Parts: sequence; C-alpha cells; structure tokens
Amino acid sequence: MNADGWVECRCGSRHWGLAGAAGLLLTDGEHVVLQHRVGWSHFGDTWGIPGGALQVGESAVHGALREAREEAGLPPETVRVVATSVLEHPDWSYTTVVGRADTPVQVSATDRESQAVAWVPLREVTDRALLPAFADAWPLLRAMADADPYVVVDVANVVGSRPDGWWRDRRGASERLLGQLEARATQGVPADLLGLPGRTWWPRWGGVVEGAARGIDATEHIAVTAAPGSGDDTIVDLVSALTSSPVQVVTADRGLSDRVTALGARIIRPSSLVHLL
Repeated sequence: MNADGWVECRCGSRHWGLAGAAGLLLTDGEHVVLQHRVGWSHFGDTWGIPGGALQVGESAVHGALREAREEAGLPPETVRVVATSVLEHPDWSYTTVVGRADTPVQVSATDRESQAVAWVPLREVTDRALLPAFADAWPLLRAMADADPYVVVDVANVVGSRPDGWWRDRRGASERLLGQLEARATQGVPADLLGLPGRTWWPRWGGVVEGAARGIDATEHIAVTAAPGSGDDTIVDLVSALTSSPVQVVTADRGLSDRVTALGARIIRPSSLVHLL
C-alpha cells in the first residue's frame, strides 16, 4: 500500500513517508553510491543516498533495495546487505541499509528526482553539499561502510557449551548448531553482539568442525571448514587468511582466544551466541 505523504512529527519537523523511510548506502570498500537531488525536491541540489518512503508493511531492507532500483538502476541481486542503522523520531523513523557490491555495478539516475547518481570515493563524500540529515549521520555511516565482519565459530567448543546430548552424537549436535546458525544468518544479529555500531548486522559466517563432525556440508550462508588435525590450528590459519574486518571468533577456549586476539580478532562468548539462537 502506498504511504507517500508527510508526517508532522512531535520533534517539530515534518518527514516524508507515512510508514517511515529507508535508503541504501552501497559501498565497494572504496566508494559509495550517492544521489544528487534535483533542485525542486526537499533539500534540493544536495547529495544523499537513494531512498524514500516505505510502503505499508514493507521491510526497511526491501524498501531500500526497491528505492535504489527505482532511483539508481541498482539490481537488488547485486547488493549484499551488511547492516542497518535506524534514526528514530517520536513519530517517524529512517533506516539506512548498508550494502556491499562484491562485483562492479553500474549506476545512473533513473527517475526525475535525481540530477545524477555516481560512485563517489569515500574520502571525497564530505567535499560535496550533503543532505543535512545525511551529513549528520555520515561519521557513523562511514564507520559502518568500512566494516565487513566475518564470524568464525569454533563448532566443537560451542556445541560443548550446552547440555543437549552432544556427547552421544557429536556430529548430530554440530549439524543442529549449524542449522540454527543458518536460520540466524538470514535474520541478522544485533550490533552489540559484534561490538559494532548500528542496529542489525549480517556478517559472513564460517564454522570449523573436527573429529566426528568432519564431512558436514556447508549451508547456504555458513562456510564449513573441516580441521584435518587440531581445530584450534585450523581456526588460527583461517583468521590469518581472512581479509574481512573485523573478524570475530566464537569460542571459550582460553588458549585459542589468546592466539586469535593476537591476530586482531575479537572474541564472542559461546553463551552470547547460544542465547541469541
């Protein structure tokens, strides 16, 4: 249902979108996609991100991807959603969806509200006349655009942290955990679990299995690595090879924690992940 219209907010301002609004901040790690607004629009002749009013019942992620397709010609399938940040007013909210383009994608102005749409180097964003709300949010959003988190799960350690009968069937317990992680991966995780700003993050996930759990297949969103020997050694090797930042490791093993934190990783306690699952 269309929800175009102004909200007279108790904050003293009016905002576009009766059901709230959302926009997409798309980055390739070095640039972001910005939209140059036409002069007659609200705060015209400034630069911001593609976005607009949400439809009634539409999720912020779906709405941001829809608006980016309509205004910048961005196919939704070229965007890997990474995070959201929510600006909340008494009667209205705006959600910025942070996305990654893992392969080159062309953008262009595809509606009448845009003078231009362009890939802009991150270091040059503040050189432009920015939409005031976007300018206020940019320091936080810049930090979020720089982050592309990867979570490595010490599967044996997490399985052993809860009494679900894992000692009778280690492989089955590992499969159950990976199934729960798969379901959670599609929903995202709270920002505070990862120690990151914003509201929700969709990190990339990897699980390391060992012993009787070797041979378990990867899921759609969880890469599974079978340790040929020590699971700890395999996790250290994996963390060393990852180029994502930040890297998080889910484990309660003190020795492993010391080894991966020396490589710059952050530790998530198994109890925090299990509670979320």
